[in-house]
Amino acid sequence: MMRRTFITLLGGAAAWPFTARAQQPTKLPTIGYLGTAAASAWAPWTAAFVQRLRELGWIEGRTVAIQYRWAEGRAERHAEIAAEFVRLKVDVIVSGGNAAVAAKQASTVVPIVFVLAVDPVGMGLIASLARPGGNVTGLSNQQTDTAGKRLELLREVVPDLRRLAIMANVGFPEAALEMREVQAISKTLGLDVATSEIRRTEDISPAFAALKGQAEALYVTADTLVNNNRIRINTLALGARLPTMYGFRDMVEAGGLMSYGANYSDLFRRAGDFVDKISARGEAG
Repeated sequence: MMRRTFITLLGGAAAWPFTARAQQPTKLPTIGYLGTAAASAWAPWTAAFVQRLRELGWIEGRTVAIQYRWAEGRAERHAEIAAEFVRLKVDVIVSGGNAAVAAKQASTVVPIVFVLAVDPVGMGLIASLARPGGNVTGLSNQQTDTAGKRLELLREVVPDLRRLAIMANVGFPEAALEMREVQAISKTLGLDVATSEIRRTEDISPAFAALKGQAEALYVTADTLVNNNRIRINTLALGARLPTMYGFRDMVEAGGLMSYGANYSDLFRRAGDFVDKISARGEAG
């Protein structure tokens, strides 16, 4: 299955300097890296980010310091970690879109680069895609915009598809938004939809049990809970004989059938470019 990449680059990446370089020459510029999931779940993306920094001349421990913090799927940790980064006086914060909201609330000064944001305007991260404004910029994966293409591909694989199940972590606003978009598109396609709402790991197995006999394929929205439980979800889907559709490649590498959407590792590489632009602006100043 050919996978295409959808990335929205937001303007204004070089709006702020690495203040530490200009003001404290003996202190390494510091990146606050806020991972919304466990370190293991983000490992490929983190590696892509660090590798891109290295290619651009930023060597961890030599020319730049990175403070890693992991929320382990607990959204309430985002604000706590963001506040810690502000106290540590990091020069830039890099995070997923949902956690970037907490970072923005913690500081209007520290540059923030977000990755994986579904709807950065609707989330209140930026004023517009063309002119983000403020201290926030980054990349949007436009997850809801590609929902229709995912359904199109799923119907090619399951040509007689009539009953679709949608699994979403309704405690995650972007996942709930994607679920509503899929429901709306499914209605126009004449599909019967069964929604399966989850909020924690313990909800996943009962959700599959409730879907028994109710669907011929499964669309799973993207979020940290799903990513952390990708092997469990794919194992249960296989047992239920449900073809699966996802929005990011990692789910397929963990045993899912198909994905269509942004290349997340590439998004994190591009985040490295944003950080480099911010640092270069500081050098010029």
